[in-house]
Amino acid sequence: MSEAILDIKDKPKAGQWISLSLQHMFAMFGATILVPQLVGLSPAIALLTSGMATIIFIIITQFKVPAYLGSSFAFIVPITIATETGGIGSAMIGAMFVSLVYAIVALIIWKTGYRWLMKLLPPIVVGPVIIVIGLALSGTAVDMAMNITVNEVSQYSFKHFSAALVTLITAIICNIYFKNIISLMPILIGIIIGYLYSAMIGIIDYTAITEANWFAVPDFLIPGADYSFTVTPTLLFVMVPIAIVTISEHIGHQLVLGKIVKRNYIKDPGLHRSILGDGIGTFISSLVGGPPKTTYGENIGVLAITRVYSVYVILGAAVFAIIFSFLGKVMAVIDTIPTAVLGGISILLFGIIASSGLRMLVDNGIDFGDKRNLVISSVILVIGIGGAKIEFSEAFSVEGMALAAIIGVLLNLILPGRNKEELDDGTE
Repeated sequence: MSEAILDIKDKPKAGQWISLSLQHMFAMFGATILVPQLVGLSPAIALLTSGMATIIFIIITQFKVPAYLGSSFAFIVPITIATETGGIGSAMIGAMFVSLVYAIVALIIWKTGYRWLMKLLPPIVVGPVIIVIGLALSGTAVDMAMNITVNEVSQYSFKHFSAALVTLITAIICNIYFKNIISLMPILIGIIIGYLYSAMIGIIDYTAITEANWFAVPDFLIPGADYSFTVTPTLLFVMVPIAIVTISEHIGHQLVLGKIVKRNYIKDPGLHRSILGDGIGTFISSLVGGPPKTTYGENIGVLAITRVYSVYVILGAAVFAIIFSFLGKVMAVIDTIPTAVLGGISILLFGIIASSGLRMLVDNGIDFGDKRNLVISSVILVIGIGGAKIEFSEAFSVEGMALAAIIGVLLNLILPGRNKEELDDGTE
């Protein structure tokens, strides 16, 4: 592998610093603003909290890990369910409890090591759950792409579907036919081209842009001030089990990032520090109304292409994200993005999420000739995608991907013939 142009602690020159940091911000921009658009949160607060969470993460990891934290797609369905049952405040409180799980896991790793976590979350459990996350959202993506609501009735619209297709095709072209930085920003470029096409066919309402101020404070959601909440068992079982997936995703990102920058992040600064940083970032985000956070593969890709590993460049991207969140006109433009455009990009994005679960199974050589593996994956997929539910009372139920994740872990622990497959930590 080629040597780094800027290593972890190197500071770039001012002009170079700005351009490199903006590059990272735009790499994560499309995905980070898409999540709040899908769950009814403020894109501005999502941008603000992504910057805040990234700064917190870098501090906690002792300025050793150049990772950017953006909105997590794993929580789209849980946030939607929590919001439907108890309001958006319930989703935010649920995210806080997820961050508590991160803290507990980090503490246990600090005291006992990380091997137990690798054994608890093997690829045969995590892979199918990731597939569930992607496919469970497929219906939402297609509905957004094809249909519009007229007088509270959903109707098919070819005009809107054409905007979705233009968006989707643009993202595919960027991803497949470009090998430079453009290939790492298919979401953002797809949205931009889809937006321009939507303007050409006249399906954009510009009212929000004309009415917006150039400077605007993001819409904060503070517990006790902007919403009341009740913590219920159902809320916890909707949100908390998704940590099974996001922690696994976190470990995977740390391993990949470590290989790129030639460090072992599992050992130094330690998995406990990076998980804690992710958890505290999620806690701060949910405390002010932002979605849960996760490290972003897009930014890891930027690091690999540019060979600029400086944490100061990542910090610069975080600062730019915070600044952008206060630009009212920019946020208003985001609010005018047609649902069809978001649906078009979601078709690709949710499919990629599902495919990444398949890739985890393939990369780890999971043998589906083994009945044990076949049973575990089959049960996870059908329960998760089918939306199975265990209802203990009117106020307490466990359903969907949360139930699938829990059952997957239990089956892996209980069924005989448990092998030694686990996520490869890259160490001897």
